[in-house]
Amino acid sequence: MKTIPRLLGYICAFLLAVQVAVVLWGVLTRYAIGQQAGWTEELARYLLVWISLLGAAYAVANKSHVAISLLPDSLEGDKKIRIDRLIDALILLFAVVVMIIGGGYYVWLTFKLGQTAPSLTIPMGLVYLAVPLAGLFISYLQLNFLIHGRS
Repeated sequence: MKTIPRLLGYICAFLLAVQVAVVLWGVLTRYAIGQQAGWTEELARYLLVWISLLGAAYAVANKSHVAISLLPDSLEGDKKIRIDRLIDALILLFAVVVMIIGGGYYVWLTFKLGQTAPSLTIPMGLVYLAVPLAGLFISYLQLNFLIHGRS
């Protein structure tokens, strides 16, 4: 179980380092040459999408995602376990329906329509692939929480 959060952390750190290098290159070309390399802003934006979604999966893995814990914190014992399992099931449902199924459909649609990024000319489906991939990670983690508990 520890390998998934570690893997997600390394991937996010690597993508963030690439994003910093891309933004730095964009700034350098803007001020040194007088004209910014056109692809840097677009690539930085797409990297932000990937970092955000995989970072959300990383937050789920470490149980540090945004949550309103007023009700679960006020409960004890068996009631707290049941509400935690309900929350895990709802997150799993969202990840499967919205992120995997909906995101997968959107990726398929953009590949089918041949939509490409303006500057990079890469298929936009590669950018949107972050949604179902993050959904797969979140679903795996939530299933693990449901089966083994939140230890």
